[in-house]
Amino acid sequence: MTAPLTIAIDGPSGSGKSSVARAVARRLGIGYLDTGAMYRALTWWCLERGLDLTDTSAVAEAARTLPLEVGTDPDAPTVTVDGTDVSAAIRTSEVSTAVSAVATNREVRPVLQQLQRDLMARIAEETGGVVAEGRDITTVVAPDATVRLLVTASEEARLRRRSTELHGSADAAAVEATRDQVVRRDRDDSTVSTFTEAAEGVHLVDTSDLDLEASIEAVLDVVAGETQGED
Repeated sequence: MTAPLTIAIDGPSGSGKSSVARAVARRLGIGYLDTGAMYRALTWWCLERGLDLTDTSAVAEAARTLPLEVGTDPDAPTVTVDGTDVSAAIRTSEVSTAVSAVATNREVRPVLQQLQRDLMARIAEETGGVVAEGRDITTVVAPDATVRLLVTASEEARLRRRSTELHGSADAAAVEATRDQVVRRDRDDSTVSTFTEAAEGVHLVDTSDLDLEASIEAVLDVVAGETQGED
């Protein structure tokens, strides 16, 4: 029996990994998992409960009891916490500003990483495969994934994309307004995660000069190359 196709994608903010991962999952007809959304969901939950995000033990305990459900449809990925759909709430500037405090919590990461492994296994079993994207996916969460990729881009390209996404513009003012979220968060997260350099066996896809469709095709080419000859 053929093992489910598991694709692990790491990358920094604004590299295009989320859009690419969803599109790849859609085209391959398999499930999708946004692991970054899980850290955002925990951040939202802690803020809602008035927890001090610098209290690492309290936040870790919240992670262990987090009533989280994630949708696996790449066309409509949903995130629900304790019955509340927080798909939009976890993308607010309040959560974006606070999430690094949770994502860099060394007591939290092993808890959510194990949950990510469990979810990847369940999604792959249910849909025939999974594309999981985030940070530490290729090295810590799923080092045995069928295909492992690091999707990256230059800082200029990443700032331009995220600025357009958040502000509808990539002019100088919009880019500066976005810089803290992209550059600071990557800098903070790099203290606990490696997502700027491809580990051994991980394919590097640089999207700096690629549009979305070309980025998707580049990843699908890697997947095809890695799975060629498999039944």
